[in-house]
Amino acid sequence: MKLRRDVSGERLVEALCRRWRYSMVHQSGSHIIIETEEPSHQRIAVPNHNALRIGTLNSILRAVSNHKGVTRDEIVATLR
Repeated sequence: MKLRRDVSGERLVEALCRRWRYSMVHQSGSHIIIETEEPSHQRIAVPNHNALRIGTLNSILRAVSNHKGVTRDEIVATLR
């Protein structure tokens, strides 16, 4: 599935918190720190930009999909 180029950091964080059981820990400068305990502990920094760069978005999606054991496309589908 092709990645959208207009995904903001805030929108990505909302989708990950709502569907993938991440929770926002705090914000440090322009980065939102989120973490999950399922299936194990993982912490990710998401830039709070209007439109994330495609490489940054892809890297975050890859980390989440590897940790949760799902495909990247399943996560992208929740961003719509």
